[in-house]
Parts: sequence; C-alpha cells; structure tokens
Amino acid sequence: SNLSWLGYGCLKQDWTLITVNAVGAALQTLYILAYLYYSPAKRPVLLQSLLLLAALAAGYGYFTLLITDTRMRLVRLGLFCSVFTISMYLSPLADLAKIVRSKSTRCLSFPLTVTTFLASTSWTLYGLQLHDPYIMVPNMPGIITSVVRFWLFWRYPPGQDKPY
Repeated sequence: SNLSWLGYGCLKQDWTLITVNAVGAALQTLYILAYLYYSPAKRPVLLQSLLLLAALAAGYGYFTLLITDTRMRLVRLGLFCSVFTISMYLSPLADLAKIVRSKSTRCLSFPLTVTTFLASTSWTLYGLQLHDPYIMVPNMPGIITSVVRFWLFWRYPPGQDKPY
C-alpha cells in the first residue's frame, strides 16, 4: 500500500504523499526483515516475501511500461490505491460475526481503532483539500469502520466478555 501511494505521490509530485509513504514503506520493510529474521519458519515467510516482490515488480512494469500516458497512469494507479486502501480498512470487520456472537471485542485493538480513525480522517480531509477523489474517497470507509468499531467497544466493553 505504501509503495503504491508513493508511486501515486511521485506521479502527482505531491511531497506530502511522497514523504509519508516513503517513511511508511521503510518502516514496513524493516518490520518484514525483522519478522523474517526472528521467524522460526523462514522458508514460507521468505517465499511469501518473494511472491510479493514479484507482484510488486509486475505492478511496476504494468504502470510504467504498459501505460505510457501519464494522466491515464495516474487514474489507474489512483484506482488501484483506492481499492487497496478500502480493503485495508474493511479487513478488521471480517470478525464482525464472531464479535457479535461472542459479545466480545477481545479480537479488536482499541489503539488501532483510534489510530485508524485519526489517519483516515486526516487523509480524507487532505484529499478534500486537494479535490483528489483517489485520496478522499477510499479513506471514508476508514472513518465509517472506525465508528462501527467504536460502537462495538461501547456495546461490548472489554471485561464484559461472555464465557465460552
């Protein structure tokens, strides 16, 4: 996600997108390397990392070699980044049925919910300021899903878990 948004920022020459996503990509790379170093099962992690690098190289080739028009490249990369961002924001709700059934928010992270709310709100406002729907629109689900998670924390407070 960071690398995609970094590419989008480079195409737009938007230094805010470039700076934030360069730092994010560097931190994610360090996280992956640390995980790989400390992982007891190195082979599957290494294979997954190599597969992701191959997908990244294919995406780079698609966006730089096959789409020669810069405006069209910006539109398609913006759409790709948008879909990726929306799926990222929706992923924590995959456990929604489990949360409601168990009446427990144990599998949700409150600090992550707060951070997601603040980040998605910031990016939505930034996209609104720039009149850039590719930044604004995909971050709106982050606000909505954060509000849903806040409601779940209110409805099923930690420590009030239903015994299994």
